[in-house]
Amino acid sequence: MEQIEFANKAKEILKTDDSVIGLTVGGSWITNQIDDYSDLDFIVVTKERISDNKGKMIGYAKRLGNLLSCFTGEHIGEHRLLICLFDKPLLHVDIKFLTIDEFHYRVETPAILLDKEGQLQAVIDKTTSVFPHPDYQWIEDRFWIWIHYALLKIGRGEYFEAYDFFGSIRTIVLGPLLHIKNGSLPRGVRKVETELDSQDLDKLKNTIPEYNKQSLLNSLRNSVSLYKYLRTSLYDDTINFQIETEKRVMLYFDKIENE
Repeated sequence: MEQIEFANKAKEILKTDDSVIGLTVGGSWITNQIDDYSDLDFIVVTKERISDNKGKMIGYAKRLGNLLSCFTGEHIGEHRLLICLFDKPLLHVDIKFLTIDEFHYRVETPAILLDKEGQLQAVIDKTTSVFPHPDYQWIEDRFWIWIHYALLKIGRGEYFEAYDFFGSIRTIVLGPLLHIKNGSLPRGVRKVETELDSQDLDKLKNTIPEYNKQSLLNSLRNSVSLYKYLRTSLYDDTINFQIETEKRVMLYFDKIENE
């Protein structure tokens, strides 16, 4: 498989670099789900920090293969990440550049490809990965305001903006909560097609609208119903439900639907 060949080549290239402590790979590699469509999620651990120097990051990437293009990950709040597209093979590779101290804090435990002095394994042995889970109160405090916002867009006829809203609400709220309900990590809507039970997947599909007012409203009601179903399934009594906000927004929903 091209991804495995690329990873093995990267290991051999970095093995001779005295400034490199080690190389790991995560994502689908560690869950044995890697396939022809998988990208690679590398962590390059170096003795000195290079994540504050984009030129050095790109220099490392160029050594690993035929680099077509790349950019850093500020859009997801991660300047240490270089998102790359290589050619021959055409392959998406994310490369995060960390020091050994930064390697202590991670969302998953990656597979070690290169560990020159056993430092990476030592860190893994004494630390635990922590994948960020959604804050239920944070979601509840925002959800009904978001629904009201979507109603404003639909009411005004701004259907493209309303349509985009559904992608956001699935990624931020519905997808993660459905993953938790189904016992998987809350990675947005990633792999929902294979990790959700069929009934939950059907509920999520019902939040996909067509480009017209009634379909947008139907999908929005389905989004509300799905959220309330998940809220009941997952939230405990420490979460303060925004009942009054919900009532007022749903009355406005009726108003928009009857216009």
